[in-house]
Amino acid sequence: MHRNKKCRWWLWVIIALVFVIYTLALMTVRLKNPAHLQKRIYQQWKQDYLVQNKQGTFVNAGTKRNPAALSEAQGYGMMITALAGRRGWASQGEFDRLTSYYLNHRDVVNNQQTALMKWHQQKKKGQWVSEANSATDGDLYIANALALAAKTWPNKATYYHQLERQLATDILTYEYNPQTGVLLTGDWVDAKSRYRKLMRTSDVMPVVFDRLAQDTGNTQWQAVKATMLDRLVDLSNEHKTGLVPDFAWVTTKHAEPVGANTIASKYDGQYWFNACRVPYLLAASKDPRAQRVLNKMMKFFSKQYEVFTGYTLRGRPIIKRKNAGYSAPIFYAVNLNRNHGYDNLFDSEKSIFAQKLNQNDYYGATLTTLVAVEGWKQ
Repeated sequence: MHRNKKCRWWLWVIIALVFVIYTLALMTVRLKNPAHLQKRIYQQWKQDYLVQNKQGTFVNAGTKRNPAALSEAQGYGMMITALAGRRGWASQGEFDRLTSYYLNHRDVVNNQQTALMKWHQQKKKGQWVSEANSATDGDLYIANALALAAKTWPNKATYYHQLERQLATDILTYEYNPQTGVLLTGDWVDAKSRYRKLMRTSDVMPVVFDRLAQDTGNTQWQAVKATMLDRLVDLSNEHKTGLVPDFAWVTTKHAEPVGANTIASKYDGQYWFNACRVPYLLAASKDPRAQRVLNKMMKFFSKQYEVFTGYTLRGRPIIKRKNAGYSAPIFYAVNLNRNHGYDNLFDSEKSIFAQKLNQNDYYGATLTTLVAVEGWKQ
């Protein structure tokens, strides 16, 4: 009897080893065939997160039972679809349905119709409700997506650029503070608001600013880029880690992290779910300031045993658990910036692509998909 138990124990050990070896082999095959993997990720995201209704298609940032749309999510969805279109994975009609949803939810400011998108839509008591006010990051993503679409489908480039220019104009009209030279967090921040000098670090998008400057001919976008990068450098310089907070108070010469619960959460002044996008947003920029902030931050991550969910600015992990919303931007940044002293992050963070997307994590799944459709090489 004792002998039989011992045999069964060894049998289970062998089965477990075979399973582990098979899983590792499968992951290796998938990761060595990037195009196949990237397409699979896109198709799963499309199936899990895109929802159609009478007003177009939106990215579900809620749950299947309680769906919700966000302007940020809509911008991501439009960018993903435009990039997937270049690879033959998405159609122009799919992009246009996402655009229709955006157009059907534009905000009104002081009785004036704007090109800015209302930041949130959800069902309340069985009825869809669209909340007023915009979010600057969402508007920037949508403008960028329209510029990408113009290159993907040149037959409609004039129309896409027209929408892009309208949106760019209204961002500078309603989401910009001329006193600080920095973009506001949304059109809800009026001249009397205490948030007039608040900057969201994930609104610093140098590549998008360059694209808008080129497509609109408005040099003010270059001034916005310079000022916001200067403030990001200020924040990077405050700690050896180079980490930046979700939000900061800014003046014309300086920036400092906000305190807890200033606007969104107790982690407003830490590297949390807004700032985690910064590596992605800086990665493709050739501006020396963007590269300086990125390299310092990435070298901090390269020395960690594992990249966790959130950090204090001094480098202490907030939640010791991996999250795709943090890994995907880091992977994208190291992929575009090899031989900068943090190449080890390419292997450590690409593991997120070897598993199915989380069906209950819109943010992580969408950032993972965005990086996947951008593409990478081994």
